[in-house]
Amino acid sequence: MAKLNLVLVEPEIPQNTGNIARTCAVTGASLHLVKPLGFKIDDKKLKHAGLDYWHFLDITYYDSLQDFLEKTKGGKYFMFSTKGLHRHSDVEYPDNCYLLFGKESKGLPEELLMQYPDTTLRIPMINEARSLNLSNSVAIATYEVLRQWDYPELLNYGELHNHKWSDLNNIT
Repeated sequence: MAKLNLVLVEPEIPQNTGNIARTCAVTGASLHLVKPLGFKIDDKKLKHAGLDYWHFLDITYYDSLQDFLEKTKGGKYFMFSTKGLHRHSDVEYPDNCYLLFGKESKGLPEELLMQYPDTTLRIPMINEARSLNLSNSVAIATYEVLRQWDYPELLNYGELHNHKWSDLNNIT
């Protein structure tokens, strides 16, 4: 199975991290949390947002951004930022890539973005808007990567509770 890594650098809001953990759980992506965190990992708001999904998580913690970069050296990094030079949908994402997202109040450090100009990406939005919510940005990016990979090992159909799709032709 293809592997996707979602990296939150110094996240500040527990509900966002909980929502992102849930996105990781339902897609099979690995979650990487870079300290310092703006909350305790046992925060009720964090757990509530990711309710019932924690046992699905593949989660790794790092003491700092430097610690993360050292431990994942050689990885293919994609930086998500409102300062990005390229659209998130205009690049090809390889297996085992890392999508990095910065803290809610400041984003990723500009020094880091300068090291990866070709893979600093932007999700398009109107000029007057400051930014998208972090958990929404992560979800958009995650599903763009999975779309490109043709949604490996994910359920691609649904079932009705009270009907069968095959009955659709019998409805008048």
